Amino acid sequence: MNLVSSAFLVALSTGLAVGGLLLIRRRAPHGGHFGDTSRAAGVFSILATSFAVLFAFVVFFAFGSYDKSSSSAETEAQVTTQQFETAQVLPDAAGPTLDAQLRCYARSVVSQEWPAMNRGEVLGLNQWDTDLFVTLKGVNPVTPAEQTAYAKWFDQRAQREQARDERSLGEDGVIPSPLWFVLLLSAGIVWAFVFLFADRGEGAFVQSVLVGAVTAMLVSGLLLVSFLDYPYNPGAGTLKPTAMEQALNHMDELTETLHLDLPDLCDAEGRPHPSTR
Repeated sequence: MNLVSSAFLVALSTGLAVGGLLLIRRRAPHGGHFGDTSRAAGVFSILATSFAVLFAFVVFFAFGSYDKSSSSAETEAQVTTQQFETAQVLPDAAGPTLDAQLRCYARSVVSQEWPAMNRGEVLGLNQWDTDLFVTLKGVNPVTPAEQTAYAKWFDQRAQREQARDERSLGEDGVIPSPLWFVLLLSAGIVWAFVFLFADRGEGAFVQSVLVGAVTAMLVSGLLLVSFLDYPYNPGAGTLKPTAMEQALNHMDELTETLHLDLPDLCDAEGRPHPSTR
């Protein structure tokens, strides 16, 4: 969510609503359009309450998806680091290759998958994940430590893949179109109902504040729902690959500390070198 553009949109909508009210109240009768304002206020209270309940449900639902995507990204990065460490116990013939492929996987997540999610693209299969599985199939653990690490690797692989799937759920929006339709329709009804309270005999400032406050609340609320529905869109509060970047730094530190000689399988963005394909 871009805070500047969002603030401008809220201010513009509020200004247009106030301007529309000032035009409408010129033709509004004294006392307003309602003969019984208490009855109209009761109807408006029902409409506003219904919208508030629906809005709270949608925000709760969308925030749950936002939080799940965030925690899944952290889990994915954490498990990737753990697999890098587990590979040190596997046979020497496969350990360095697995570490190199994990490093390329992490790079591809940061430099390829995250920008794709920012653009709203649906992620496909990560080729490095397939390469990791093919490499592991050729491993023949002999010692008890290698056999334990081999079994542990598959558990970690399942956790990482599940975390990746959950992380990518928010890329295309989680709120279904019918729910969006009902939410927008409810907001429109509440907003339009406010203009029926236009009264030429009441102060313009008081009525402008009434309409402006409702408009600002509705627009900012819908912007919040839109942000939570697409948490990877560029802007303030968007989800970023911070956890995977930290995992990459940790893998680089381990490589240097353990003096690992890893094959160079990809570039800085996780794209495979032509010679490795």
